[in-house]
Amino acid sequence: MRDIKTENPTEKELKEWWEKSGLPLKRFFNTSGMLYKEMKLKDRLPSMSEEEQIALLASDGMLVKRPILVDSDRVLVGFREKEWEEK
Repeated sequence: MRDIKTENPTEKELKEWWEKSGLPLKRFFNTSGMLYKEMKLKDRLPSMSEEEQIALLASDGMLVKRPILVDSDRVLVGFREKEWEEK
């Protein structure tokens, strides 16, 4: 059984998910969202530390790409049909 989480992920959760996923941290950002664009994060992220990026993600759920599937051995971020079917 999977739990559905409706509140924003915490820094601890995001760090765990990122480490488990093996994905670049940028994949966790909602790059098509208005807040991402307003904050000009495309230009700012490369100069930010991983800790700063995780704290930023945890500060506002609108920055986090959805959906996120977290299972005991994997994390999938954003819906990519082929990737989800394979996993």
